[in-house]
Amino acid sequence: MSGHSKWATTKHRKGAKDSARAKVFAKLIRQVEVAAREGGGDANTNAQLRTMFQKAREASVPIDTIERAIKRGTGELEGVRYEPISYEGYGPSGVAVIVETLTDNRNRTSAEVKHLFGKNGGAIAEPGAVSWQFDRKGIVEVEGPVDEDQLLEWIMEAGAENYEANGKNYTVTTEPHDVGSVRDALEKQGLKVLSADLTLVAQNTIPVTDETEVKKILRLMDAIDDHDDVQNVYANFDIGDDLLAAYDG
Repeated sequence: MSGHSKWATTKHRKGAKDSARAKVFAKLIRQVEVAAREGGGDANTNAQLRTMFQKAREASVPIDTIERAIKRGTGELEGVRYEPISYEGYGPSGVAVIVETLTDNRNRTSAEVKHLFGKNGGAIAEPGAVSWQFDRKGIVEVEGPVDEDQLLEWIMEAGAENYEANGKNYTVTTEPHDVGSVRDALEKQGLKVLSADLTLVAQNTIPVTDETEVKKILRLMDAIDDHDDVQNVYANFDIGDDLLAAYDG
């Protein structure tokens, strides 16, 4: 698992436990709403909605809150209309960064994201300058310990691509449209699924070992991720566990 993925996992879990909880809820609710608007309100036929629904439940978003978000997405309830906009740029040490937002004011969000890049040692790039370096994937994290030969057999049967050890747990990679079915298949085998999500995976990573550069990169990531309109932020850095653990924000 890349350093970026470990940072994102740590950030998500921390956010669910501290004062950022409300912000995490707001972002997940937007994702549910947009998924329902784009693919319909039935999670059985809308794979993206099903994934976002499960992600929201894992973060303890109340079921009635999720259902209202779905109804706003399908037009049954009135609400603000959000549109997805992605931004590409570079951070310290030349790391590639992709920012995914949901916004009701394109001009405001664009200006604020550009400001966050500039303030934290980065710069916005033209569309397409960075995105070619990433692939869209499904990621299913399962709790260990698990017999790895058995896990490999199960994920191959489920149609997943591969797995990777992540501490005591395992991260299973799938094609985006397979994340739900792979999750179900692994749960049927008795495995505890910790999360199932769609993500961007860097084709190649940039190792960063200088402590000062690590702090600059992670401060940029934190600043962008904390913006209300930002749903996801991805980068192609690889930072060791010791340096990630030492970073205090």
